[in-house]
Amino acid sequence: MSRRGSILTLALACAVLASSGCGYSLAGRGSFLPPSIQTIGIPLFANSTPFYELEQALTERVRSEFIGRGKYKVLPQDTGVDAVLRGEVTGITLTPAAFNDQQQATRYAITMTAKIEFRDLASDKVLWENPALVFREEYEVTSVGSATDPKAFFGQDANALQRVSQDFARTVVSAILEAF
Repeated sequence: MSRRGSILTLALACAVLASSGCGYSLAGRGSFLPPSIQTIGIPLFANSTPFYELEQALTERVRSEFIGRGKYKVLPQDTGVDAVLRGEVTGITLTPAAFNDQQQATRYAITMTAKIEFRDLASDKVLWENPALVFREEYEVTSVGSATDPKAFFGQDANALQRVSQDFARTVVSAILEAF
């Protein structure tokens, strides 16, 4: 085989390999969902806790996370969609995790428990569920005085709830899309 023939064969082999695809995708961008699922309904999550509007923050973050993946149309209802994601916040606790010299809490651990179900409506099959998803984060207290009341804690550090919601949304959406 001539040198020109070898180069042509090598170029052809590279073109075939490049066009065949390896099946890999960027982390966080893959999906193991059936191709029939194009529209996902995410109605407002239920909230069985005394924390006002927690379900709104979580639902909105989960919707945004799905939209950010860029592959699915996300609607706020559970009808007229291919699949539906339902959730319920079943519990939330706030526990002191660190103390100063005066035995006042300086850091709190937030533990949230939720029930999540993702269902393919065409086949009426549950594709992913977690009846007791536990999520835990720790946050510093900016001022100690009224931090023993969970509502006062969220009032002092509104960003804490946003960070918990963001991490929760990433966890749920990744679990559904990446089949963990």
